[in-house]
Amino acid sequence: MIETFKSVGDQFNILDTFEEGAWIKLTSPTEQDISNISTSLGVDMDYLKAALDEEERSRIEMDNGQTLIVVDIPIVEIDSKSYIYTTVPLGIIVTSQNIITVCLKDTIILKDFVENRVKSFFTYKKTRFILQILYRNAAKYLMYLRQIDKESSRIEKELHKSMKNKELIQLLSLEKSLVYFSTSLKGNEIVMEKMLRLDYVKKYPEDTELLQDVIIENKQAIEMTKIYSDILSGTMDAFASVISNNVNIIMKFLTSVTIVMSIPTMIASFYGMNVHLPLQEH
Repeated sequence: MIETFKSVGDQFNILDTFEEGAWIKLTSPTEQDISNISTSLGVDMDYLKAALDEEERSRIEMDNGQTLIVVDIPIVEIDSKSYIYTTVPLGIIVTSQNIITVCLKDTIILKDFVENRVKSFFTYKKTRFILQILYRNAAKYLMYLRQIDKESSRIEKELHKSMKNKELIQLLSLEKSLVYFSTSLKGNEIVMEKMLRLDYVKKYPEDTELLQDVIIENKQAIEMTKIYSDILSGTMDAFASVISNNVNIIMKFLTSVTIVMSIPTMIASFYGMNVHLPLQEH
């Protein structure tokens, strides 16, 4: 799907054609959509397809006056009444006339811009627009991390009541999500550090300060991910020890029952032998 937006003064308009200073938003584009954009705006096809690979790493590239920025953004999905947190690549392509975003999913990060809920947002201020996307991306990571922490605390309380595989699997899923977040945030940090060294960012002191704020937010998200991951890992180890201890207690009880039950069997076995034993006629 192709959507085109443009800021005109204080107005935010939806366009039917591609104009200079416009933002072109591609969501899960088809081959025909990519071909149309590449032909109309002269954008490299490889740049447009970069973010369509779910395994694409975060990076920044520049060639022929075009800049490609790929970052990982967090998304949340619902599966079997539980939340699954993961990441998908977001491609940001900057040309001399336009800014283009490409993503496999309709992310809430870009939805805030579409609904014009971001202050000081103008499609023609391309550098500022990129930094605003990165800032909201880091903020979204922090929000999801807090949700993961609350979810893990809720599951831990459930596990205190009764040990069930369902809760343990949910904890494993959250731990997996934290691994995805950690990897993606570290990749995004490398991209931001490289952006800080680029000339077109240095031209605007306000944008440089905003980029530094984004880097700080991203570092905070990395630290929170590490802390929550360590806590969750420790919790899993503790419950594993509790489960192992419970199994040992049950095994001791069953062993005692087995020993007690074997005494009558042993006596009956003695009297079943072809050997003279006392009271065998009674």
